[in-house]
Amino acid sequence: MESVIEVNQLVKKYRKAEKPAVDGISFEVGKGEFFALLGPNGAGKTTTISILTTTLTKTSGSVRIAGWDIEKDAAQVRRNVGIIFQNPSLDLDLTAEENIRLHASIYGVFPYRPLYRMMPAAYRKRVEELAEVVGLRDNLFRKTRGFSGGMKRKLEIMRSLIHKPQILFLDEPTQGLDASARQSIWAYLKQLRQEENLTVFLTTHYLEEAEEADRVCMVTGGRIAVLGTPDKIKRQLAGPERIMLGSEELESLKSELDGLGVAYEQQQDTLAVFPGQRSAQQIVSGIRTPLSRLDIRQPTLEEAYLSLIQGGEAV
Repeated sequence: MESVIEVNQLVKKYRKAEKPAVDGISFEVGKGEFFALLGPNGAGKTTTISILTTTLTKTSGSVRIAGWDIEKDAAQVRRNVGIIFQNPSLDLDLTAEENIRLHASIYGVFPYRPLYRMMPAAYRKRVEELAEVVGLRDNLFRKTRGFSGGMKRKLEIMRSLIHKPQILFLDEPTQGLDASARQSIWAYLKQLRQEENLTVFLTTHYLEEAEEADRVCMVTGGRIAVLGTPDKIKRQLAGPERIMLGSEELESLKSELDGLGVAYEQQQDTLAVFPGQRSAQQIVSGIRTPLSRLDIRQPTLEEAYLSLIQGGEAV
């Protein structure tokens, strides 16, 4: 897979700080990949994303974005990235379209014209396409002061994509939004990824948002603690899949599981069964004891994350 983000031994140490905020991290992100950078506050996530988007200088190491060096070719880097930061940065006295038009002219993608109808046809077509995708077509010419939080986020997505970037950086993109708005934003982002073949680089405290990532990188203390697919990380840090079984004849159920050679542990009146190489169906079909409970519990990224930051072994 072609790499569009290459980070090699990146270090950032702030003046008077005892330790680096980012301490020698290295990773690559492939074209079209959904990559999530996770970690507790102070782990170095925002510092890393700020360096990658040229808004903060590094102390040492090298970073290339879409083939361009972030220091020598900063202008080229900015032309190839879209950015949505934690805090909205819209001008509330402008309409949605005026916010986009100003952004496009600053990036040098389209020349600025005082009226929408005077803008190039390519600009108007791009705006209308994106507005249709994110659901803002009927609000393009309204002032953003009256927009809801979800509408403002959708507008920021439009604005960040107007110049057709290769990479979209999302720093806590749904912070402060309710569950319905978060779901809507991610539905639009998924559609945009498919249509634009975008590379998405995410930092978030909503761990469920990273469940669909191609790869996840967890950082603590400015260093990479674990890097891999969500399934790999969940197995390493949160343990295997478990089948939760309950029965009024618990001793009989234990005997059957012992006979099947299946590992389990008792949690009050429930047995947590670890299927190993067998499927849940294979195990349950071999049980004759009547069951009062049957749940299949998959480990989550949140469990893996908590295991890591609460002292679990980094891998």
